[in-house]
Amino acid sequence: MSLVDGLRSPHTPLRRFLDRELSAGAKPLRDSYRAQHRAAHVLLPPPGVGTEAGTVGTAIDQRLRLAFTAAAPVDDASLIGIELSGGIGGRGAGLRMRAAGNELTARLTETVRRLDLDNRDLPVDHGQDEEEDLARMLIAAAWYQVLARTPIGFAFTPLAKAALEDPAAFTFKRLLELPDRDLVADVTAQLHKAAHGPLEALRARTRPEDCVGGPTFAGAQITADADLVVDGLLLDFKSARRPLAEMSQRTAWQLTGYLLLDAADRYRVDTVGLYLTRSGVLTSWPVDDYLALLGACRRNLTELRQVFAELLTGCRGQADARYSGTDEETERVRQLLQRLAPVARPGCCPVCTQALPTSTRRPGKFCTTWCRDRDKVLRRRRLMHGGPRPLLPAPRKQLLDLPDDAEMVSLTAVFQPRP
Repeated sequence: MSLVDGLRSPHTPLRRFLDRELSAGAKPLRDSYRAQHRAAHVLLPPPGVGTEAGTVGTAIDQRLRLAFTAAAPVDDASLIGIELSGGIGGRGAGLRMRAAGNELTARLTETVRRLDLDNRDLPVDHGQDEEEDLARMLIAAAWYQVLARTPIGFAFTPLAKAALEDPAAFTFKRLLELPDRDLVADVTAQLHKAAHGPLEALRARTRPEDCVGGPTFAGAQITADADLVVDGLLLDFKSARRPLAEMSQRTAWQLTGYLLLDAADRYRVDTVGLYLTRSGVLTSWPVDDYLALLGACRRNLTELRQVFAELLTGCRGQADARYSGTDEETERVRQLLQRLAPVARPGCCPVCTQALPTSTRRPGKFCTTWCRDRDKVLRRRRLMHGGPRPLLPAPRKQLLDLPDDAEMVSLTAVFQPRP
């Protein structure tokens, strides 16, 4: 069960829950984000990047984490992908990929330790040759990550194509030759931009032991790994080529999911932020302000975390599913969402659940005109308590069990012209 997968469809239980709890939607937060984003120049990917923009994003994310803490030179997803690669393909291709991946792990670990990347007495970026060598290894590690996260896409990576085409020639040296020079240049350019901006200032006033790269959430019934926690700041890196459009609803909900998954408050997050690697802009909000902008005023953070954990437990590993297995499971999830719905007490606004202002005239139903208008939107989306039944994933239709001698015929109507 994955947080990212659960946010893709508006009909998953996870998405329905967050859409309802974050009653203001993403627009107020997006407006605040755009007000903070001031950049004179945005780095655009070189022509050779093409469809590998996601690979570049993964590589620069890891490189920036290592500038804060080098405790894990190779991220967990890459290690999982390396191990899984051993079982792919014939003619020994999988074994070759795993052997090259293991050598990549050893070389990357040695390089990170030797360059002392998280040493605050050294700059964020090192020599050009050293950074290009690092970029090639991080790009290769990003390809292994694809196998761990979205296995169906791994066959289309340059790594898999090269190994399957000629297994005997696939070595660690060959692996490092695969990244296009434009991919390498794009990673190093974004790193150099980070070395002369707000991220460098943030790094300078923290210590490696105050930072956690790729934080995970123990006990959570859903897989999720954020980019970085820096002394109470939950930070996500984004390498979008259009930074002003980056604070989408999915991004806002994803950051909120990370915040809610830390039920034990292990990371003591008090601020949430985004760093835009192509514009060099750092935007952030105190947690209370962040949740208020999203309209999460019906519950405090502690209560919201508890209810979120109850949702994930009650969904039995299906909080990210677009389809339910049976009608009974669909009804059970619907009842769970109804039970967890926030209910406004008498004398409170049904949208934000805050107390209605006192008035000598006839008391209004909503505390503000904004809440009145927002109520219409939430009811139309079936997200208000007491409104229409919420839309949930329908069970998958069962495939017909046809006999062996069945013959498929076309049901398309054919109209014959009149004589």
